[in-house]
Amino acid sequence: MNIHEHQAKEILKKFGAKIPEGVFAFTVDDLISKAKKLKTKKYVLKAQIHAGGRGKAGGVKILKNLNELTSESKKLLGKILKTNQTGPEGRKVKRLYVEESSEIEKEFYLSCLVDRNTSKITFISSDQGGIDIEEVSKNSPQKIITTKIDFGEKISDSICEKIVSIFKLKDDSKKQAIKLINSIYKLFIKTDANLVEINPLILTKEKNILCLDAKINFDDNALFRHPELLELRDFNEEDPTEIEAKKYDLSYIKLNGNIGCMVNGAGLAMATMDIIKLFGEEPANFLDVGGGASKEKVSAAFKIILSDKNVKGILINIFGGIMRCDVLAEGVVEAAKEIKIKVPLVVRLAGTNFQEGKKILNNSGIKIISANNLGDAAKKIVEAIK
Repeated sequence: MNIHEHQAKEILKKFGAKIPEGVFAFTVDDLISKAKKLKTKKYVLKAQIHAGGRGKAGGVKILKNLNELTSESKKLLGKILKTNQTGPEGRKVKRLYVEESSEIEKEFYLSCLVDRNTSKITFISSDQGGIDIEEVSKNSPQKIITTKIDFGEKISDSICEKIVSIFKLKDDSKKQAIKLINSIYKLFIKTDANLVEINPLILTKEKNILCLDAKINFDDNALFRHPELLELRDFNEEDPTEIEAKKYDLSYIKLNGNIGCMVNGAGLAMATMDIIKLFGEEPANFLDVGGGASKEKVSAAFKIILSDKNVKGILINIFGGIMRCDVLAEGVVEAAKEIKIKVPLVVRLAGTNFQEGKKILNNSGIKIISANNLGDAAKKIVEAIK
């Protein structure tokens, strides 16, 4: 689960990190009213969307006074902001954040994340802040330090010093940076975070360390332990079909292709997407209906796939184990009764009750292309949509 910058900064502040003072609002009038309390020579106005690259897209403005802040806020609120992370459709700005300006001496990059290859918590630090870390990794890998840590209650001073060494800080600034590492580590553990990213982390002219921007992502599977974090969720920033899928406990991720997939089991779903690409097309989604899905759940999955206007064909690939093929077939038929299927449908059934499942589909009156195996299914759906 992602949250907005202003929410991330409040959490960082709670764990002892220093941030610029700021306020957020859903309306311009409320924003200006709150901004009057800030003690600053200039105002930094920021669009709040779940995407990076806001500055390049015009989503960050440095303004001299309240009049400029009012004018630019009116232009920004409600604007469709298109960045390298939003895709061509962009995101509508529904909340604004304004904070005190900072006198920057140096910019750094700092993040903490889970390294799944080594099952360790990893800090990435660089003296090249304010730009995409991927670009730094590609063009100047020597400018990045990666520090992997075994899980524990605390992080040692020597490790903290290693993480911040690339910043080349002195005296109190270095102590502040080490304190920040401890704060981030504690936050990471206590909130079940997947990622804490500060870009840029800055050294001010007054030699203070400030988190100028912040991004935090939390593990969805641990949110039951953090009801206070669930309250921060912004449904406006999430795909409506993915929200609908969660209501039925479906594992669904929308993709950019044109062949809808309905599969039981994550591994089989990945293999299905791969073989679609092998035959020259792109999957429109990842969808795992699970091992013990009811016909109601399968019906909901079918409707979600068909709600994607990019879908030109559907491939259903079921290997019956706990999930019975006849149950899947009943769900497909039930959904088809409510939704007119105007795209080709290829079904491959194998395993538990697959013969019963095929019989239900054959007698349904739905136009179905039957496949004998996964390769045959992929070939037939690709040919069908052409």
